[in-house]
Amino acid sequence: MSGAYIGKMADGSWQVCGELSFSSVPDLLKRSGIVFEPDDDKLLHIDLAGVPRADSAGLALLVCWVRQARQRNIRVVFRNVPEQMLKIAGVSGLSAVLPLTES
Repeated sequence: MSGAYIGKMADGSWQVCGELSFSSVPDLLKRSGIVFEPDDDKLLHIDLAGVPRADSAGLALLVCWVRQARQRNIRVVFRNVPEQMLKIAGVSGLSAVLPLTES
């Protein structure tokens, strides 16, 4: 699977499924604006359990999402971040900036 999508879950959180790579991230970024539409909830959970593979473009996507959320006074938390993304974040120094959790 080379595409990726984001969908709202029953509990109000969002789930990302598919590979986050240079080929899939630009389209996903364009389609993800709905996630940051005005809402009463000021805490946004994005679950990445459905991401089997990610590269640095996937990490850049998370940075963009955090920026979009902050512009709207929303706090975002990424759950179930794949180990591969955690390693890239650690090497790039983004692990201290991004709200990442393994599970």
